[in-house]
Amino acid sequence: MLINSQGAVVVAMLPLAYSLGIEGPVLLGVLPSVYGYFFIPNYPSDIATVNFDRSGTTVIGKYLLNHSFMLPGLTSVIVSTIVGTLLVKIFY
Repeated sequence: MLINSQGAVVVAMLPLAYSLGIEGPVLLGVLPSVYGYFFIPNYPSDIATVNFDRSGTTVIGKYLLNHSFMLPGLTSVIVSTIVGTLLVKIFY
């Protein structure tokens, strides 16, 4: 997530995963887990969202990992990884 690029993570980690003997379908199922854009709010769209929110509910907290994007981001990554893994188990 510090690289902030899913493509870079996949290119860096797939050769390692294959060398460890992890099968391709398993890697396909867990592919959503490389998404980390929400983790560190450093994109202009994140900052703009905070500035445009007139209700004050979208905030970047006192600490780096205390912001409005954490819970929805973690939830979507966890759910999509579980669903991807289940789909691979069903169809492979």
